[in-house]
Amino acid sequence: MHTWVDEVRADLPFIQGPLPGPKAARIIERDSRFISPSYTRSYPLVAHKGEGAIVEDVDGNRFLDFNAGIAVVATGHCHPKVVAAIQRQAAQLIHMSGTDFYYQNMVDLAEKLARLAPGGVDRRVYFGNSGTEAVEAAIKLARYHTGRDKFIAFTGAFHGRTMGALSFTASRAVQRRGFGPLVPGVHHIPYAYCYRCAYGKQPETCAVECAKVIEEQLVKTILPAGEVAAIVLEAVQGEGGYVVPPQKFFDELRRIAAKFGMLLVVDEVQSGMGRTGRMWAADHFDLVPDIFAVAKGIASGMPLGATVARAEIMRWPPGAHASTFGGNPVSVAAALATVELLEQELIDNAARMGGYMMARLREWPRRFPAVGDVRGLGLMIGIELVRDQATRERNPELRDRVVRQAFERGLLILGAGPNTLRLSPPLNITRDQADHALEVLEDCLK
Repeated sequence: MHTWVDEVRADLPFIQGPLPGPKAARIIERDSRFISPSYTRSYPLVAHKGEGAIVEDVDGNRFLDFNAGIAVVATGHCHPKVVAAIQRQAAQLIHMSGTDFYYQNMVDLAEKLARLAPGGVDRRVYFGNSGTEAVEAAIKLARYHTGRDKFIAFTGAFHGRTMGALSFTASRAVQRRGFGPLVPGVHHIPYAYCYRCAYGKQPETCAVECAKVIEEQLVKTILPAGEVAAIVLEAVQGEGGYVVPPQKFFDELRRIAAKFGMLLVVDEVQSGMGRTGRMWAADHFDLVPDIFAVAKGIASGMPLGATVARAEIMRWPPGAHASTFGGNPVSVAAALATVELLEQELIDNAARMGGYMMARLREWPRRFPAVGDVRGLGLMIGIELVRDQATRERNPELRDRVVRQAFERGLLILGAGPNTLRLSPPLNITRDQADHALEVLEDCLK
């Protein structure tokens, strides 16, 4: 099918035939023979090139990317300043391994992250290659610093798929099935509020009740407080459904952590680097993590993760933790360019475009019976689909159908949680692109 968009508009989609096209179909067939079947593919996109928020496939179809490469290309695909930084660094030094030697740009980036971190406290930075590695380093560091071996995490959480991070992940059973036993000592409790209260009925009350689980159930029955190293959470849950907690939730966790000497470890892998309209989602809640994990948008497409901790916590000895490729000079160069662009304009644009979209989306529960809730911060927006607004019964089948229909109309989105559409476009989207994405989704919902 064709979209109604004129082919001349290079910043909007153009679909010139049935999907997948012939070249894409051949590549997908080869993929099925040689690539691990553990990858999840929601629709048959075979990407060829990208610019800004537009991705072109191998058959010449253009798509508007409201995934941002899974919330990764914060500055858009192939931003000229990021590309130039990569090219300059690749011509100078591709690899040396910062675990054994020194180079300046790794120190420059660590200094920037320490300066930008919430709370204005002294920080130190460990570099890895991904979000899951950043989480792994955070939980190891929490154990090392506290001398304690247990943790509190949350249902709906996604922290990664390596064995340590997977022990904290609790968003889908398939991610854990067949891999046990996982790291022991991780106890999951409800995140922020129950499903019904996600619709604003009693969010602060539920936030308090969920936090009370720690004090009145766990530590009094099965989890001695003096053995808990940290509470590990996402400031805004990503894979769990783009769930934004009320302020009271963080206030209670901060109080409990202080009372029992637990650290607060915050996963900002998806919500950080300007995605919510501030540098960190924690900034919206005056939350000062003891340790936090960063990745995805940090280098706008290059592999990089960082664990940022209070300086007095990150005092482990040489050899305690390291990564051969973590802090690779080329990835760091991309990250430095990304941070500069975020500070100059893109965080402000994320806040502005996010506010613009949310103003329109707030009307959707009234206009569309299938929309139960709309929530988000900046350009991290979730649209929850239901069978019935009165009962709030989830409708995952409809969500998946809308994702596929949007793809056929040239819009790339994905799901999150059991029944939520997630919108996480590049932070440099334009108003025309925002309008087009919402028009496509409205057409699907009609």
